[in-house]
Amino acid sequence: MDTAQASTQDARAWLDGALGARLAPEAADWLRAAREEVAAGADGPRLAALLSLASRRVPRGPLAPSADERAAAGAALAGWDPERWTVLEAARAALVLARPDLDIEAGAAAVEEAFRYADVGELCALYRALALLPDPARFAWRAGEGARSNMRAVFEAACCDTPFPFRWFDDVAWRQAVVKCLFVEGPLWRVFGLDRRLSPELARMALDLADERRAAGRRVFHELWLCLGDHAGDRGRAAVEAELAGDFPLGRRAAALALGRMGAADRARELAATETDPAVRDALLAAADGRCDQAAFADLDPTPST
Repeated sequence: MDTAQASTQDARAWLDGALGARLAPEAADWLRAAREEVAAGADGPRLAALLSLASRRVPRGPLAPSADERAAAGAALAGWDPERWTVLEAARAALVLARPDLDIEAGAAAVEEAFRYADVGELCALYRALALLPDPARFAWRAGEGARSNMRAVFEAACCDTPFPFRWFDDVAWRQAVVKCLFVEGPLWRVFGLDRRLSPELARMALDLADERRAAGRRVFHELWLCLGDHAGDRGRAAVEAELAGDFPLGRRAAALALGRMGAADRARELAATETDPAVRDALLAAADGRCDQAAFADLDPTPST
């Protein structure tokens, strides 16, 4: 059995367990019948209808997986983190994964057709499910559509807490997704694999955006400083120092971490000695100690986890 097929089966099992522990009997009975209908050969329009009907039968609240459940999801597919999923999204993903023909063209066509009929909530569930399908690379164009969305919820479903962009976007699509995340002010630190796909071109694009925002008298979104890494160069170093000299608390903390990411630990330690803001000082010390990977930006994320 190939890895993609194993991951899909593991994802089905994970969703079975998560939903079984959370759905009331009536909702569980409806979902079981709907999945059986999909498995028996429901066509694309019927799959789309069932995805819509799910909102009348399944609660919309947070899925709120436990730490063990999140670890099991990551074991099923590296980079998959359902922390911010809803119960309804999980049910809709389970409906999609119930198709027995997902590894052939008919199944892929049915998924594409579901996108045609989807509202925003259904789009989010479908984008979240893409990485769980067999041979996800077939859906790179579709995922790219989500990455170009101006709706933050749709963008996050396509690009955050999923390995899809990291594993299946080419360099151009990857950079566009990262920069789009900055435009919609999404949680860039939750884009799986970001630290492993930094590049000089991405750093340049991020710095261009920072210059544009400053020229317009606007604050730089603090997670932009994640994009530099050791590709910052003199231009990036100057931009980070300018941010540290500013008055935006989140930006200053992010810029402090950026110093460590560009290898300027000594400078971070020097600045920490005279810093009066405790949060910025802690960030500078973390940078000096090398505790500045993308996960370190979680403490700067104002978005609730669920």
